[in-house]
Amino acid sequence: MNIQINNLNHFYDGSKVLSDINLEIMDGQILSIIGPSGCGKSTLLRLIGGLEEPSSGEIIQIGSPPLDSLNAMTYIFQDFALLPWRTVEENISLVIEDHSLSSEVKRSVIDDVLDRTKLKDFSYALPKQLSGGMKQRVAIARALAVNPAVLLMDEPLSALDSQTRELLLEDFVNLWSRKPFTAVYITHNLSEAVRLGHKIIVLSRRPGKIIETINIEKPIADRRLIDKDLDEYQKNLWNIMHDEARAADAELLNV
Repeated sequence: MNIQINNLNHFYDGSKVLSDINLEIMDGQILSIIGPSGCGKSTLLRLIGGLEEPSSGEIIQIGSPPLDSLNAMTYIFQDFALLPWRTVEENISLVIEDHSLSSEVKRSVIDDVLDRTKLKDFSYALPKQLSGGMKQRVAIARALAVNPAVLLMDEPLSALDSQTRELLLEDFVNLWSRKPFTAVYITHNLSEAVRLGHKIIVLSRRPGKIIETINIEKPIADRRLIDKDLDEYQKNLWNIMHDEARAADAELLNV
């Protein structure tokens, strides 16, 4: 399922947040969105996910979600949002409990995502027994359990230390390589953007508009933490963003 965004504009209380967004999110690819603080990245994600209606323009779903998709648009946030009294397995099962699936199918779904996210040995652990990285794995497994057409990820690694972030980046790569999925990935981290994104869009300071689109042809599975090709993309992105980020910080200080 592709997502087509045409001439999208959005306002909050008369203030323009997003301006003339035209974009296509391709099936089976990861789109990274970067930009200075306050540029409307998370707002754009909410609009794509249908949590808000754009002030003008349109967001069109082209094609259909997978036949076994239980939720076409599924979010992964930075704060994990796990229920502390439920085990890992029970937190995952929460999203499929209200669907008319047989107990055998539910068991199969849970086992599959536990295996894909390397959580089988922790299925009966409570969130308080898990590290931050493990909690985020549970959040990822829960999102995958509904087999979404599009994963909407709002800075999912920003609350983690650098070592844990790197391990989870590897997990994302392995998950996508085993079973490609469509995702929109919001981040401030340029390294994350180039490690995961097939396409990267750069938003300007508010009102956010697309000022650059970069396609990375190198296969995701071949990208590494130390990678000269990615270093060049990262430098280019920073050169594009630098003045916008500086101006956005100045505007925030003057509010």
